[in-house]
Amino acid sequence: MYQWRKFEFFEEKFSGKVADDVTGKIQCCSSGKGRIVLGCDDGTASLLDRGLKFNYGFQAHSSSVLFLQQLKQRNFLVTVGEDEQIASQPPAVCLKIFDLDKMEPEGTSTSIPDCIQILRIFTNQFPEAKITSFLVLEEAPPLLLIVIGLENGSIYCIQGDIARERIKRFKLQVDNHSDKSQSSITGLGFRVDGQVLQLFAVTPNTVNLFNMHTQTPTRQTLDQIGSSVTSVGMTDRSEFIIGRPEAIYFYEVDGRGPCWAFEGEKKFLGWFRGYLLCVFADQRTGMNTFNVYDLKNRLIAHSIVVKEVSQMLCEWGNIILILEDKSTLCIGEKDMESKLDMLFKKNLYTVAINLVQSQQADAAATAEVLRKYGDHLYGKQDFDEAMAQYIHTIGHLEPSYVIQKFLDAQRIHNLTNYLEKLHEKGLASKDHTTLLLNCYTKLKDVEKLNEFIKSEDGVGEQKFDVETAIRVCRASNYHEHAMSVAKKAGRHEWYLKILLEDLGRYEEALQYISSLELSQAGVTVKEYGKILIEHKPAETVDILMRLCTEESELPKKGASSGAFISMLPSPIDFLNIFVHYPHALLEFLEKYTSKVKDSSAQVEIHNTLLELYLSHDLDFPSISQSNIDEGGNDPALRPSKAVSNGKMISDKKDVNDEKGHQERRRKGLTLLKSAWPSELEQPLYDVDLAIILCEMNDFKEGLLFLYEKMKLYKEVIACYMQVHDHEGLIACCKRLGDSGKGGDPSLWADLLKYFGELGEDCSKEVKEILTYIERDDILPPIVVLQTLAKNPCLSLSVIKDYIARKLEHESQLIEEDRRAMEKYQEESSTMRKEIQDLRTNARIFQLSKCTACTFTLDLPAVHFMCMHSFHQRCLGDNEKECPECAPEYRAVLETKRSLEQSSKNPDQFFQLVKSSKDGFSVIADYFGKGIISKTSNGPTEALRSNSASSANDF
Repeated sequence: MYQWRKFEFFEEKFSGKVADDVTGKIQCCSSGKGRIVLGCDDGTASLLDRGLKFNYGFQAHSSSVLFLQQLKQRNFLVTVGEDEQIASQPPAVCLKIFDLDKMEPEGTSTSIPDCIQILRIFTNQFPEAKITSFLVLEEAPPLLLIVIGLENGSIYCIQGDIARERIKRFKLQVDNHSDKSQSSITGLGFRVDGQVLQLFAVTPNTVNLFNMHTQTPTRQTLDQIGSSVTSVGMTDRSEFIIGRPEAIYFYEVDGRGPCWAFEGEKKFLGWFRGYLLCVFADQRTGMNTFNVYDLKNRLIAHSIVVKEVSQMLCEWGNIILILEDKSTLCIGEKDMESKLDMLFKKNLYTVAINLVQSQQADAAATAEVLRKYGDHLYGKQDFDEAMAQYIHTIGHLEPSYVIQKFLDAQRIHNLTNYLEKLHEKGLASKDHTTLLLNCYTKLKDVEKLNEFIKSEDGVGEQKFDVETAIRVCRASNYHEHAMSVAKKAGRHEWYLKILLEDLGRYEEALQYISSLELSQAGVTVKEYGKILIEHKPAETVDILMRLCTEESELPKKGASSGAFISMLPSPIDFLNIFVHYPHALLEFLEKYTSKVKDSSAQVEIHNTLLELYLSHDLDFPSISQSNIDEGGNDPALRPSKAVSNGKMISDKKDVNDEKGHQERRRKGLTLLKSAWPSELEQPLYDVDLAIILCEMNDFKEGLLFLYEKMKLYKEVIACYMQVHDHEGLIACCKRLGDSGKGGDPSLWADLLKYFGELGEDCSKEVKEILTYIERDDILPPIVVLQTLAKNPCLSLSVIKDYIARKLEHESQLIEEDRRAMEKYQEESSTMRKEIQDLRTNARIFQLSKCTACTFTLDLPAVHFMCMHSFHQRCLGDNEKECPECAPEYRAVLETKRSLEQSSKNPDQFFQLVKSSKDGFSVIADYFGKGIISKTSNGPTEALRSNSASSANDF
């Protein structure tokens, strides 16, 4: 005991005396419900509030109160005391239960709780003996279990609802020693473990354990040595404490546990918040000492010399000692901060750490103690032990506080250890990962670097920031470690960046890309395809083919071809990687188009292919070429013996380039035709782009095809005109100018105009053109003369025969028109005479038969001016028109009506004038039909209103 450290973790809160209202000698006490109950030898029970202030008292027993206990679940007080009987009989020992919430009716001088039950303890079956201990257990309200220890070694038990006297009495026998002093029950204690109830019982010779959960309680002897004084207690872990002169013993259900050798007679034992309380008599000084022991940390938390102690109890978070002279001493525990300050002043950091851990302080408080201890060790230059303390603060102490202390190069091992622990707990940031990896590389500790990077348990994925680890390893030339991290984390872009940019292992990079999933492989190729194309063009094209086609993936997927192709990446997505390598791009797109016929991006693919096919030169330099010397010459291309004849090699190269150019143009024309089949209105490429490409690259064949497919015939002949291909021009017009085959006859007029403005002798071509113009009557002769008159190299003999034939033809037409005019004039004269005759002379009807039924005409009859006669019955209701002449008359009226309707639509008239080869004939036809010759304000006025705006169209 004298080797234990002493600290003042407790302090005296207050002291004083028990209130004068408590007159008798205090024999027992009980705490709970925020108050203390004292039992005295005069039979009174006194209730004290906080601060030991007297609340009220009452006469519990007429003689004395031996034991009492407050219940925790109900506000009941259970007392055992002596009550006076008839003078000739000794006092009877009774058990009483008081309901402290209920008071007896008013009229009494004092407040007396309602006594709800009184029981005699001793009966004929349970003979009387001196009571040495008393204990109450609330099993399940209102059920109680009261155990009473006797001097003769017996334990009387009363179980049940005592308030209603529904009880069961039974007896437990501990020891039946002849010497009562050796068999007296000196201490009792309940141990509740779930549904299991056990009772500790102590005698001077034994320590016993009763299993109360069985029908008949069974006894088990735990120790053959007991205690002769009533100094027992229970810990918060349900351990039974016994005080003997040589030591204090702890008992569990399986026997004796630890013991603590504290000398002296133990008068009182208790347990308070993990502390052992003990009042013992020091034989050397004859004084009583009250100690508070912290058994976990092996220290005395408080020690004070006191007078003779009467009672010890705990309430209001304090320890209360009641002395024999009725003075009181209240002792309370200091706060944790005060206790730690006390320890820090003495540099007892180990004790402080044990203290906060034993009292289950929060992690932040524990970390603060560890930090101070670490600072203390660091100040003493005990760096290893200081780091051990700092490591325990991870998660609560800012890592930069520790890192800053150990940044000295001589402490790099300690810093490495701290950073490793920081990563193990998943609390490391990117900067911490960077610092740890730099430590490994500074120490050249490849083994630990491997353990940190290449751990196979998969924990490494969560230990550190992957990108930071890769970047640091690359910077330190630990490329294999960086690749390992990237591969484990699935950071394919970093893995390939190291392979390609740092190591130049292109074959391995291609194999790695081939092993990736379809989507991920496409992403990596987009990012690093330029490097791969530069060094491994053929292999890269093969990988792209596998990515963009279903040749290797479709059997694995088991999906339909159309659905799978829609999931594949498009070749258009990879065009940017070929920016300096058009030959590889051309090879890739040709392979793709030969493999996939119905790609969703075929328009873009065909556009790109056309651009490549029609380009004059595909060998433009790459901007990635960095091995050019300062003079602009590539050292690898300097002249040597093998290329001494530079001119010959240059000529050979030019020939090969020209052949390649012609071959690409041939493929380009094939693509233009194959991608625009006759059944499609629009081609599988951008027509405008194709025309621009053909124009830029002077690709005449492609232009002619496109213009012809688009029915831009004038642009077709314009192409021939630009190159003065007269033979091709005439052949083209023969093919495209035939109106019977959907051609445009006006091409001959354009062709004639071209030769008329040519300024050179083209008699042969003009004669041939005039043949087709004359055949289809495309132009009037006057226009032909005006057009050819512009060419000074042409003589009149070129068009002599044409003009003669046209004049003869015109003469024939004039003669035919003259004869038709005479005929119409004669018919008009006859009709006028007939009209005049009808108006002035009577008409004699001489028909004797009906025109309809051919029977003899009889009355009633109807005669028409057209000299047709009918029975009235044959006409029916239609008596106003001749059935024979009516159809012809209606046709004339309908024609007249349609002509009048046409005259009301001037837009139609002007449209006919514009579209006709001879506008004058349209106007003459309108005059001939009498549509615009009337003087009315109808169609004539309409035509006049539009004539001004359309004068230029005649």
